[in-house]
Amino acid sequence: MSMPFYVSPEQLMKDRADFARKGIARGRSLVVVQYADGIVFVSENLSQALHKVSEIYDRIAFAAVGRYNEFENLRIAGVRLADMRGYAYDRADVTGRALANAYAQTLGTIFSSGGEKPYEVELFVAEVGETVEGDSIYRLTYDGQVADEHGFAVMGGTVEKATSYLKEHYQAGASLEDAIRIAVEALGQGETENRTVPAANLEVAVLDRTRSQQRKFKRLSAGQLSRILGNGRPGSDGSETTHPPTDPVSGTDPLRDPVSGEPDDPPVAPPLS
Repeated sequence: MSMPFYVSPEQLMKDRADFARKGIARGRSLVVVQYADGIVFVSENLSQALHKVSEIYDRIAFAAVGRYNEFENLRIAGVRLADMRGYAYDRADVTGRALANAYAQTLGTIFSSGGEKPYEVELFVAEVGETVEGDSIYRLTYDGQVADEHGFAVMGGTVEKATSYLKEHYQAGASLEDAIRIAVEALGQGETENRTVPAANLEVAVLDRTRSQQRKFKRLSAGQLSRILGNGRPGSDGSETTHPPTDPVSGTDPLRDPVSGEPDDPPVAPPLS
């Protein structure tokens, strides 16, 4: 009968951490930036169906990098937890800190368990407050550690280059447009050369405290990003297409309010009392 190999606990944890870090580093970076009216998430994502950034509850958003199936399971669990707490108690009792603590316990348990591999994911849980001081951004690593971030944060991919760029160029209280531009420029920082990330390859969402709806989460369309960044998809005549298509009958943009010309938000059902 052969004897099993002995591996020290320190070496076991180191091997599991290296495994998780390598899996996360293979993905593309995700940047979160605080701006004057909320929090914006910017990620390079070529898929139009598989989102890295999603809504959890009224004022709370979730962002992740790594294995999609693993962080999608965590997102669904967070939505269920938030819905149950809001239904059993009050919507105000659902907080980003409580969700971050729940995610930390789950990730920490999985990482320290020898029965399954660690999750190859890193998470952001963000909550927008009534003021800038009330905003909170929590970063969770594969082993369950929680960090309270301020101003900006980066995870996945080339973290060092993007973080260094943001440290030099980030300004508190910037507008949404400026925050998006600086985040996209940070995503384009490379080890050897910088690149321009086109608007069509971006996934951008915001937690906007100025929205009249109870739900503060909103995604930005490719047309809105093209107008902000000025690098839309080429049109048929070789020029850039920076506006969404118009209605062929009325000649108006169906995604915009016909009076104000501003992007029209979809109707939201009122919360159950």
